[in-house]
Amino acid sequence: MDNIEQRVKELHKLLYDYGYAYYVLDDPIVPDAVYDQYLHELIALEEQNPNLIFPDSPTQRVGAVVSEGFKKVTHTTPMLSLSNAFNEEDLRDFDRRIVGLIDETPAYVCELKIDGLAISLLYVDGILVRGATRGDGTTGEDITTNIKTIRAIPLRLKDPVTIEARGEAYMPKASFQKLNEERAERGEELFANPRNAAAGGLRQLDPKMAASRNLSMFVYGMGETEDVNIDRHSEALQYFKVQGLPTNKETRKCASIEEVLTFIEEWTTNRNELPYEIDGIVIKVDDYAQQEELGFTAKSPRFAIAYKFPAEEVVTTIIGIDLTIGRTGVVTPTAILEPAQVAGSTVQRASLHNEDLIREKDIRIGDKVIIRKAGDIIPEVVAVILAERKGDEVPYEMPTNCPVCDSDLVRIEEEVALRCVNPACPAQITEGIFHFASRNAMNIEGLGEKVVEQLFREQLITDVSDLYKLTVDDLINLERMGLKSATNLVAAIEASKENSMERVLFGLGIRHIGEKAAKVLSETFHSFDTLMLATREELIAVFEIGDKMADSLVTYFEQEEVQRLVDRLKEAGLTLRYTGKIIDFSTLENSFFAGKTVVLTGKLTQLTRNEAKEKIEALGGKIAGSVSKKTDLVIAGEEAGSKLEKATSLGIEIWNEQKLLDQLTE
Repeated sequence: MDNIEQRVKELHKLLYDYGYAYYVLDDPIVPDAVYDQYLHELIALEEQNPNLIFPDSPTQRVGAVVSEGFKKVTHTTPMLSLSNAFNEEDLRDFDRRIVGLIDETPAYVCELKIDGLAISLLYVDGILVRGATRGDGTTGEDITTNIKTIRAIPLRLKDPVTIEARGEAYMPKASFQKLNEERAERGEELFANPRNAAAGGLRQLDPKMAASRNLSMFVYGMGETEDVNIDRHSEALQYFKVQGLPTNKETRKCASIEEVLTFIEEWTTNRNELPYEIDGIVIKVDDYAQQEELGFTAKSPRFAIAYKFPAEEVVTTIIGIDLTIGRTGVVTPTAILEPAQVAGSTVQRASLHNEDLIREKDIRIGDKVIIRKAGDIIPEVVAVILAERKGDEVPYEMPTNCPVCDSDLVRIEEEVALRCVNPACPAQITEGIFHFASRNAMNIEGLGEKVVEQLFREQLITDVSDLYKLTVDDLINLERMGLKSATNLVAAIEASKENSMERVLFGLGIRHIGEKAAKVLSETFHSFDTLMLATREELIAVFEIGDKMADSLVTYFEQEEVQRLVDRLKEAGLTLRYTGKIIDFSTLENSFFAGKTVVLTGKLTQLTRNEAKEKIEALGGKIAGSVSKKTDLVIAGEEAGSKLEKATSLGIEIWNEQKLLDQLTE
């Protein structure tokens, strides 16, 4: 038995080394046949000795069990998106802001922006225990089984460390081409681009289907970690490489914005030569202490930016113009186009924004136009090709009445948009209900736009409160709605009753009240009853709530119909109160930690890192990831490294774990 176990370990090591050379270094050291021979030997040994099947075995990359769904994963540190730059001036503005905030010229790290799906990898004691999608940045999906099908991702790191690595899963161009060829042979719809194919692959419930996509991955950042002390992003990338994680070799450290611009120019020219798709360049401040000093906005870090390549432009023809009515009544004209391939996907519609833009660009039905994707996402009409006009093109006149309810369209003072101001307009009602059910609001899975339109058309709903009266019998007769779908939708609606107040507030679609404002208001007023009674002055006194927001809220909650709607939501059993963590700073006047920035480093033996973080934050402290001149206190556990050294050099107060425990006890 000892000899068999020893052979299993040898095969693990051989297959790991061969796989690392092939998938990460792109430098195979043995023929594929040799790898396959050893893999088959390992499979045979494990079949004969099931007790020797370990979680990090190369044979565990493709499971046989089909999942019934994905569990939710909460990211301890949010996976924020980056703000965008589209030209040289945007980048120079970014550089000027950085220099102005830290009062010195930073070093930057430039990385290729891989066009794929952001994922998180959690290793505990060096073993991969979880892979998750980014999701909405705060909550993702546990796709561990599918992540293990990506051979570039090691199941075990070189050292037994506990770290979270973040990166981009993607589909190489060759894999994408092969996949579409196979789908074409089967008469299946082709994928528009590798990004969609990669995302779809990782969300397959059958891991063998995920494995068939032949995905890969590059790591680009570090999340939560307990064992690693690193001061710079460039050092983190090198550390990942040493641990066996795949990093992109085309990364470059730049001493100035001029070097950044040179790097961008090179890859703008050479991007098509890569074996994978990129849609830009990510620029990050290298030094973690400087990153900490720069901090974050509500949506993105101030120390990083994503430069997006100039949008691909193509010529097509406008064959018609449609109007859509949004939940606030805004009328948006949309160009209907002859299908055209733009930036990897087929485009048939492009926003014309408003009547003024149509007139300014003299857009007519039948015109040849240049279209592009703004930021490679939203199709837009750039210009009309006047030289192509033949004289039979038809000028477009905006209607004077709503195309849905026939009410008069009006233009509110100082606004460019036309609006339907009829509150009973079916388009506004259905758009409002769809927004209420959307991911960032009540997150009711299965309640898509088509379902909402059917429910309204069948007079099963007239406002959001009616959703909570729906039964399986109501739903089962709708188009494409079987028993299972109906049962799942009713369950999702029922589960949404437990959502915290801020989701309901955002979901109501109150003008000027976005996600962040809804969260701030909920943290301040704690319940709908209190918020509805708040005066304009009380609202304006809330940090980040301005005049327009306050006026909009007061006007909204003064309406009797709105008050009746809130009463109906109460009767339906919704949680109309804030259920998140509330820290009353007025009670923390005597807390040592109130308002202080604290850094944890080294190994804690009596508390976990998260336990220490939660206790300090509950007492008003802020946990930072690196030491800077803004740090007030460093808690140093065993084997503390560079962070402790830096704190000492800056004269920052340093505690050991016992002193932290004593203070927490007090």
